Amino acid sequence: MDQIRQVFADLPAADAEARAAAEARNGQLTKPPGALGKMEELALWYAAWRGEARPVLRCPQIIVFAGNHGVTVQGVSAFPSDVTAQMVANFSAGGAAINQLAEAFGAKLDVHALSLDEPTEDISLGPAMSENAFLEAFNIGWEAIDLETDLLILGEMGIGNTTAAAAMMMALYGGAAEDWAGRGTGLDDAGLKAKAAVVARAVHANSATDAISVLRCLGGREIAAMAAAILRARRERIPVILDGFICSAAAACLHAIDPAALNHTVAGHLSAEGAHDKVLKKIGKEPILSLGMRLGEGSGAAVALGVLKAALACHCGMSTFDEAGVSGA
Repeated sequence: MDQIRQVFADLPAADAEARAAAEARNGQLTKPPGALGKMEELALWYAAWRGEARPVLRCPQIIVFAGNHGVTVQGVSAFPSDVTAQMVANFSAGGAAINQLAEAFGAKLDVHALSLDEPTEDISLGPAMSENAFLEAFNIGWEAIDLETDLLILGEMGIGNTTAAAAMMMALYGGAAEDWAGRGTGLDDAGLKAKAAVVARAVHANSATDAISVLRCLGGREIAAMAAAILRARRERIPVILDGFICSAAAACLHAIDPAALNHTVAGHLSAEGAHDKVLKKIGKEPILSLGMRLGEGSGAAVALGVLKAALACHCGMSTFDEAGVSGA
């Protein structure tokens, strides 16, 4: 656990020279200043973290982590826990939405099922994971990145994980359980009220003293693995597109330790899960897209990958005024 905390003491920064060179190029392209809007900043962000003024995105990787949650015995989901393993099989067979999006945008897809036959403990009664179980999940996330990748997207599958994420955010940021509990897989009003009560009990049952403890005591194996992968990507200067509420909750634990720990990330989308907007505001991220998605799997971030590819195509492929023989401003 101390080794995880020590990683934050030596986080690399973006390449300032590459950023400056990319900004200079952007200022010479055949368009009015700022005409491509947020796509311009997206290209500059990517250039700075890849250390190239004119970067080409070649090897994006999507990793989906799956885990089961003991808190589902409290009736917090509209679906049974068996669906987690069934969806992992669907990922392997190529039948899920994330499979189609990975293919559409040329991304490698990897799926890691984390001890699905051994759910975390019921967080409404005590800690989700022992220290050893947490470190095992964290290490899986840390090692899951292909170091040849140049853009990382993280997704998750885990019935009950919106309850875990809501409890994590309540522990980190305070407020009432109703502020953080959402409908997840489609709860009705009565189910939502009961879920909020479970979230409140979970926070009360776990005296998590810091963000790593919040991740261990209230999170899940897949959430711990996502946090680890985000942190490892920072160590390797690999840009990350964050997905929805669960992924953002994992990222928020890193942000709570050091706000600069997420400088290599952007928010892919704003999901329909009610508290996602609150988390994005807490970690200072403005979503690229807002399409009403709430699927998980990394799906919203995968769609945002298409926007990033468009931004880089323009940044790298457009002619400058001099090259095109066009009069500048």
